[in-house]
Amino acid sequence: MTPYTSLIDLAKAPKGQVDFVEQLNTVCDTLGLDYASYASTNPISGKVHAFTTYPDTWKEHYMDERFHLVDPTLKAASRSIAPVDWQRLEQDLGFQSVFNRARDFSLPQSGLTVPVRGPFGDTGLLSVTSELSTPDWVKLKSEVIQQLQTLAVNLHDTVMHTEQLSYLLQRTALSTRELEIMQWIAAGKSQQDVGDILSISVRTVEVHLRSSREKLCTLTTAQAVGRAVSLGLIAPG
Repeated sequence: MTPYTSLIDLAKAPKGQVDFVEQLNTVCDTLGLDYASYASTNPISGKVHAFTTYPDTWKEHYMDERFHLVDPTLKAASRSIAPVDWQRLEQDLGFQSVFNRARDFSLPQSGLTVPVRGPFGDTGLLSVTSELSTPDWVKLKSEVIQQLQTLAVNLHDTVMHTEQLSYLLQRTALSTRELEIMQWIAAGKSQQDVGDILSISVRTVEVHLRSSREKLCTLTTAQAVGRAVSLGLIAPG
């Protein structure tokens, strides 16, 4: 299936499942943002799951107009490993199509999309918006971007687990040494501490951590540890 050809609204999940929209509302309230959205693609089923805190009127219009087929905040971020500020996309015709209509709904024009790469070929996109002026938005973005990257990984892993994806694809093949080092890092030890405990050099510790980050498709060690815990590869610290 071509990405984003259809959308499944996870906000309509049966009772007893994770309240994803409430999680996004908490993110907005905590970080001073206005709206947040999330979309992910299951590499097995090809399904695109999405949910948002946007008003129902805009969500219905967005889906009716099939804006997900041209929305550059989805397309550009899906090809990136780094967060994408929407200002980079203003010359895109798709941006104009979507955001000219969004303006009619009094929605913010400033925003950021954080891509997530899962260990099984799965992808996720966390998007947030703000009504702040450009200078204030730039300042806020710099303050919250690291938190958003960590939140995006955690949220994506939660969504993937609702489909039991990890059971279908099994676990990422971290080596025994990589798991050992990750477990010590999760326990709060520094790289120097881990090197001393395992009688290896700090450089060797970093080599194993870099390998673990790559296998887990994360950018930072903190993200890798969080994903390893969520996948049950190591115990929480």
